[in-house]
Amino acid sequence: MSEITPAVIAKHGISDEEYTKILEILDGRIPNLTELGIFSVMWSEHCSYKSSKKWLKTLPTEGPQVICGPGENAGIVDISDGQAAIFKMESHNHPSYIEPYQGAATGVGGILRDVFTMGARPVCNLNALRFGSPDHPKTQHLVSGVVAGIGGYGNCVGVPTVGGECEFHESYNGNILVNAMTVGIADTDKIFYSEASGVGNPIVYVGSKTGRDGIHGATMASAEFSEDNEEKRPTVQVGDPFTEKLLIEACMELMSTDMIVAIQDMGAAGLTSSSFEMASKGGMGVELDLDHVPQREENMTAYEMMLSESQERMLMVLKPGREEDARKIFDKWELDFAVVGHLTDSGHMVLRHKGEIVADLPIDPLALASPEYDRPWVRTPDPEPLSASDIPAPTKLMTALETLISCPGLSSKRWIWEQYDHMVMGDTLGIGRPGGADAALVRVHGTQKGLAATSDCTPRYCKANPVEGGRQVVAEAYRNLTATGSTPLAITDNMNFGNPEKPEIMGQFVGCIEGMREACLALDFPVVSGNVSLYNETNGQAILPTPTIGAVGLLSDYNQAVGLGLKHEGETLVLIGDTKGHLGQSVYIRELHNREDGPPPPVDLARERLNGDFVRDVIISGLVSACHDISDGGILVSVAEMAMGGGIGAEINVDNGDIPAHAWLFGEDQGRYIISTNDPEAVMSKAIAAGVHASKIGQVGGKDLKLSNGEVISVGKLKSQNERWLPEYMGAA
Repeated sequence: MSEITPAVIAKHGISDEEYTKILEILDGRIPNLTELGIFSVMWSEHCSYKSSKKWLKTLPTEGPQVICGPGENAGIVDISDGQAAIFKMESHNHPSYIEPYQGAATGVGGILRDVFTMGARPVCNLNALRFGSPDHPKTQHLVSGVVAGIGGYGNCVGVPTVGGECEFHESYNGNILVNAMTVGIADTDKIFYSEASGVGNPIVYVGSKTGRDGIHGATMASAEFSEDNEEKRPTVQVGDPFTEKLLIEACMELMSTDMIVAIQDMGAAGLTSSSFEMASKGGMGVELDLDHVPQREENMTAYEMMLSESQERMLMVLKPGREEDARKIFDKWELDFAVVGHLTDSGHMVLRHKGEIVADLPIDPLALASPEYDRPWVRTPDPEPLSASDIPAPTKLMTALETLISCPGLSSKRWIWEQYDHMVMGDTLGIGRPGGADAALVRVHGTQKGLAATSDCTPRYCKANPVEGGRQVVAEAYRNLTATGSTPLAITDNMNFGNPEKPEIMGQFVGCIEGMREACLALDFPVVSGNVSLYNETNGQAILPTPTIGAVGLLSDYNQAVGLGLKHEGETLVLIGDTKGHLGQSVYIRELHNREDGPPPPVDLARERLNGDFVRDVIISGLVSACHDISDGGILVSVAEMAMGGGIGAEINVDNGDIPAHAWLFGEDQGRYIISTNDPEAVMSKAIAAGVHASKIGQVGGKDLKLSNGEVISVGKLKSQNERWLPEYMGAA
């Protein structure tokens, strides 16, 4: 048995203060290596949220639609008719940088398990990707590996990947972000939870065998990167999507019976976290015999088995006497099944290996005493104001549009999503395919209902003003759902930040949470699940603050949904919302003037709610054939995307008043939408009645995009430029 030295303690990421607490919990007894390893993963940033708990508690998590908020494997919202949507987003950032294919693949596998462990059949996946500068030597390799990993796993497991986002920025050069989201559907009377109960009830291990992959994965995810990244490859898990598919079907079959008491995915920290969480929630004790754990490698130690993050594994508590009935199901699906222990009333976790007790730890003191830090933080200073009149206008507005539409951030990501099977299962709606609408759309099988799902974040806003950026990221997700006609239900968050021990980084986190909280409250858009990923830094250089938001909305009749592509010649384009020409932090100043300054556009949450309610009303009323929210690049980019989406041109009347034309066209004022309608008078009348600002700004028709100053560009040329960059960059012309 290894001696517990200060060096061993430090290697496990445990501080002196935390080790003192461990000794108190153990009544002065020095832990053995297995016990120290268990403390290290349970108290890691990744598993315990020790720097973020204080602030996460301030987020609104309840609402009439919420069945279960944060604290379970995934969040649950009611979608009527005795059905629920179950969803969550999680990060796999550090593993994906070290080993992009397996890191991204196992990120997909892990989030799928979080959802189906609750009884939901997964119906769609999304992902939010952030890579470094395109000219960084590792970026192309990372893009290739991550996209292949997501596609390889999702396609093989048979769940459609229907949406997401991908951006590039130098702050991610040494630390990319891979955030994966899954949405599933379950009957409300067949939802499964992780709270263990029943002294003597058997604890059962199912799925794949345990190996040495992923050991210390949770600890690695709780530390900064440095030059030794390549040495961390053994901490990256290896996934098998075909086994995951079998595991989904076996669990679904078992869940149709009455055998399960509790069930938990073996995710971060593997067997340790799953057993501790189940027992702690139920106030139980656990006794495990590690000799019964299915192993794919020889001579595995108790330490290795408890900390392994091998994939495609689940832990469950069964009703007594049902073990053999359950075993038959897993034998049928050719999966491992083993009774590895039982529940006790001791309140302790007792581990046996080769006939000896190798660990004996009190569960609640360990779980409930996990550190909670109130880290010092400083508020991000407000940026200097930026006047649109101080930003030079382009010689040609359409030339500026071409530059924007073909830049890495706004270029088409078709090269990515064509590697994903987004039609498997047959319920992805045509307009809800990637690129077809502001949110992905899938049918609720066998019904007229549709689910909309989106992921979004604008990190440059969050860095400039975290509070405003936090408001905007929630509002943007709300707009994406609204633009399809869907009623926004709830969000899942994925909080990606740098080192929380730096007050300025912690201030970014606190500010973003503050803004998110305000937006969630104003929009009745609660947080039902989430994930925090901190220490996203390399050699002291932090990523942009990236609080990615995943969101789900509901359509009572999916036939009422609209996409973003223009459809009908002769329709009128109507701009919803106020335009002031805000260019601070805009894509326009970044791409045309190489600037990333100024404040982000302010978010008026009352207006956001008013405009959103109005847009959904006119969509459901049948007055709208296409709708697109206005975000990166402003009005002109949004209309161009609508034109490219439908293959139809449009003419824009630049109604800029006192605002410089380039600011009116490229400003990123919030809370705005463009709709295409064949009855503009009805829309304008409804807008007046609702107190919503609406203006007719153009007509649909032809094959060109035209401005009222006479500038013209063909939609075909725009589309070619928009779709060219990524394939050429990846070497697939």
